[in-house]
Order: sequence, then structure tokens, then C-alpha cells
Amino acid sequence: MSQAAKSGNDSLVINQHIFANFADGDYCHLTYPNKVSVAKTGKNGNTIYAQNAMGLLANFSLRLIRGSTDDQYCQQLLNLQNNNYAGTALLSGTYVKVIGDGQGNLINDTYILGGGTIEQIPEGKSNAEGDTVQSVVEYKFVFANAPRVIA
Repeated sequence: MSQAAKSGNDSLVINQHIFANFADGDYCHLTYPNKVSVAKTGKNGNTIYAQNAMGLLANFSLRLIRGSTDDQYCQQLLNLQNNNYAGTALLSGTYVKVIGDGQGNLINDTYILGGGTIEQIPEGKSNAEGDTVQSVVEYKFVFANAPRVIA
């Protein structure tokens, strides 16, 4: 029997703030830039394995409508972080993809975001030809861990 995956009704919550003012295209993107396990083979085919703790680190980009309440919320988080970096609480939250199987059954594909900070100041852009990107703001976060849970 073939499998189907229907995606929709995704949600994002950071520090109890529910996000809703997403931009077009890929508005959320979660990546893991490092390997969780490394291996090296030596003489006589002996192989050494090691867990790489850096593999737990997650990068998260978020594209929002510029000036929206979500943009304003993220800017407040960034201002707090910049004004008192050591005293600012780390960010936490959840990013949930709701997957349907075409038979009415749903599965939550959840990433639990923990130990986060905003990594970069958002860039700005103006364009005289009506480029819509000038109305989008992108925030880049880094999280110490973001385990995935499927249930």
C-alpha cells in the first residue's frame, strides 16, 4: 500500500509567544550544521567512533512580515539580549509540523527548541521596483539543542 503525507497547520511558539505573521515561501527553516557522530578508520581497518556534541546545535531562520507584531516581539527579544547579554534568559519553544496520512490520521512532527539566542541583527532593504522582499524581515536563531519527536 502506498504512503501519503499531507502537511499543514504548522505552529511555532518561542517563549510562549505564538507566531502567526509569516512571510511567503520558506518562512521557517531548521538546520543542524554539524554531525552528531564522527568516525575515523586507521591501520588494519580499526575504526574509532565519537559522539560530536556540536551535532546537537541547531540553526533556525524565521521570515516574518516586517513591522508585524511577531517582528516587534523578536526585536524586543533582541533588544533585551543586546542590553544585558549575560542576564538574558535563553529562548525555548516548539516548532510543530502536523502531518496527515490521507486517511484522516494525524502525526505531530515536533522539534523542541532549547537554549536559544538570536544570532544576528536582521538586515534591511529598500527597492524602487516593488520587490516584495523589502517587506520581509529574517531572524536567525541558534539553539543549543532541538530534539525531534514524532507522535
